[in-house]
Amino acid sequence: MTNILPLTLVAPSAIERLLDAAFGVDRHARTAYRLRAGVDWIADLSFAALAGDVLVGSVQCWPIALTTPGGETVPLTLLGPVAVDPARQHAGIGQRLTRAAIAAIRAHAAPPPLLIGDPEYYGRFGFVAAPTAGWDLPGPFEPHRLLLLPTPGRVLPTAGMVGPRVTMPGFASGVRMA
Repeated sequence: MTNILPLTLVAPSAIERLLDAAFGVDRHARTAYRLRAGVDWIADLSFAALAGDVLVGSVQCWPIALTTPGGETVPLTLLGPVAVDPARQHAGIGQRLTRAAIAAIRAHAAPPPLLIGDPEYYGRFGFVAAPTAGWDLPGPFEPHRLLLLPTPGRVLPTAGMVGPRVTMPGFASGVRMA
């Protein structure tokens, strides 16, 4: 049995080991890390999957923003990474973590979630690439993998640069990860 609990209950070193196992020790070179540079993950929106007392999965959410060509800053929430111990992948842990993060984002009325990921996998949760077609990131990325979970009735700018957002009022921060 795997329990989904707040990520703050897990030692940062255990999270780092899981992320290394899931994504490799070279993961820090990915563009997603540039989006999280200098900010802490959002504790209220981040979760751990524990099998007994063993960390087998995690999801972190981060404060980011889209800055339009006109200088408007639109808050967003970066959902990810969603990490699962390679020995436990394909058991639904990633789905449960993603659903937990989405539910928390909605419950806290946090800014819309954005992620860099597989459209076929994240499409099942409602993530789509169409709204982000004119958005850019501070590093290489495949545009079809920049996915947003739209908020009904909310129209977002069609162009801009996504980057870290230093403040997220009303939310507890987690631990800054390297």
